[in-house]
This record gives sequence, C-alpha cells and structure tokens, in this order.
Amino acid sequence: MANGSSEPPERKMLPSQGTEAGGGASPAGGARQLGNMPRDELNALAEEFGVDPSSYRTPQHLVAAIHARRQLIASLDREALLDVVRWGRRPVPLNANKEQLAQEVARIKSMKFEGLSRQGLMALAQLRGLSVSEGDDMGRLVRKLKRQEGFFAKLNRKRRSLMGSLVSNMLGGEGAAENEYQYLPPQQPPAEAPRSEAAGPRPASIKEEIEESGLLGGIAGRIRRSADAYVNQKLDEIEARIDRKLDEIDRRLAEWRDKEIANRLRILKITLWVTVIVAAASLLYSYIRVYLVPLLK
Repeated sequence: MANGSSEPPERKMLPSQGTEAGGGASPAGGARQLGNMPRDELNALAEEFGVDPSSYRTPQHLVAAIHARRQLIASLDREALLDVVRWGRRPVPLNANKEQLAQEVARIKSMKFEGLSRQGLMALAQLRGLSVSEGDDMGRLVRKLKRQEGFFAKLNRKRRSLMGSLVSNMLGGEGAAENEYQYLPPQQPPAEAPRSEAAGPRPASIKEEIEESGLLGGIAGRIRRSADAYVNQKLDEIEARIDRKLDEIDRRLAEWRDKEIANRLRILKITLWVTVIVAAASLLYSYIRVYLVPLLK
C-alpha cells in the first residue's frame, strides 16, 4: 500500500467498468490494457489500488489481482467509500468516481475507527483484503482489521504513537480544531446529485498524524497544511484588497462618466442656443432685405 504521507507522481487511471465507465470498456479489454503495461508501471498501479505487488511473482498474476480489485471496487457502495474518505479526511472532489475514491482509501493507514459508519467500515475492510459478511457487527469488523495488522506493524504504530506524544508535548499539547470536512472543487459537472453533507470528524492531531504517517510524514503533512492555510489567508487578503481597488476604480469611473455626460449636455445646450440665435438673425436679415429695403427706395 502506498505511504499516506507522500503523493504519487502520477495516477494511472484506466477505463472504469459497469456504470462507472464513460465509454463502456469491457473487462477483457481492461485486462488486455493492464497486460500491456511495463512491470514498474503495473507495480505502481497495484500500489495505487492497495494491492501488494511483491506478493505476485508474474505480471499475469498481478494483472489478475488488479482486475479482481477493480471488480471489487465496482461492487462497493459509493456512499460507503465517501464515508471512509470523510473519516480519513482525504482530499477528493465530491464527484470523484469509485476508483479515485478507492485509491484515496488505500492511502489511509489509521487503525482508529471512531466516527466511521458500519458501511464505511465494511468497505474499508474489503479494500484491506478481509472477507466480511452482512452479519458482521462493528466490533467484529474492528477485531478483524486489528488482527490483520500484525505484530510488527502494531509495534511500529505504537512506536510512532509514542513519538507523536513526545512531539505533541513539545509543541504544547496542540489539540485539533473542530471544523467540518470539505471536498475539493468538482473536476467536472457531477453525474449524480450529491447527498446532503454531514459534519465530518475532527481533523487529526499532530500525534495521530505521526502515528499514521511516521515522524517525518506527519510533521511534513502538518507543515504543508499550515503553509496552505497561510497562503490561502494571504490570497484572501490580496483578493479583498483587489476588490476594494476595483470598487474604487469603478466609483471614480462612474464619477468621471457623470461629469463627462454633464459637460457634453452643457456643450449641446450651448450649441443649440447658438444655432437658434443664428437662425433668428438670419431670418431677421432676410425679412429686412425683402420687405424694408424696397420700401426705403
């Protein structure tokens, strides 16, 4: 499974199947496309879907595993995947398809399942390779997930948790702020209407981030989010300043336009009065020349 603290350089998205497919790619065509990929790209794609490529000796077996994983993803409920994404606070657009959601779920390594719904817990267990049934309750699903972790993985997680506690205490016992999960902007017009958004779980503390992603990964993720928040705040300030300047420019342009219109109207009035006076003088001159001059002779 790919490390949750680092983003992959490139995502290898293949045509989806069933209702997710934009052009209706067949399973056999998808398998052929996978079979034509180089082994390193195939390994990267397997890690994207949460499949361990080292467990398969030949590319054919790995292709079959990826194909089975894609079939599993297609059978999962999209709302359950969204529940897992909100619980894990992974950055995805609301209109992401099932494969994109599953790839984000594969990066979630947390073993603290508070706040996760039952349908999301079942989807997470299936994507982690466990066999589940409708009769499994929350406690049994959690026990299955914890048994799957293994002794050394659990030991490493405890070590990261201890390191996270030390770092959190050094930073003054920083607590997580209570805010709601927000999706990224949609990639394209959504194909299906989203359901009403519920308040997401609280963001992870620095201790939980280090426990999940390791010391460097947790600190790097926190620094990256703090930098993003600072940049967004400064961008908002710059945008507000630009808006004020634009409003001031619009106001000055409106004043200039009003003055220009008033001056043009004044010039037009003067021109009309001069035209009337000239016309009256011309009429008087014509009257004198035609009627008065012959009488004087």
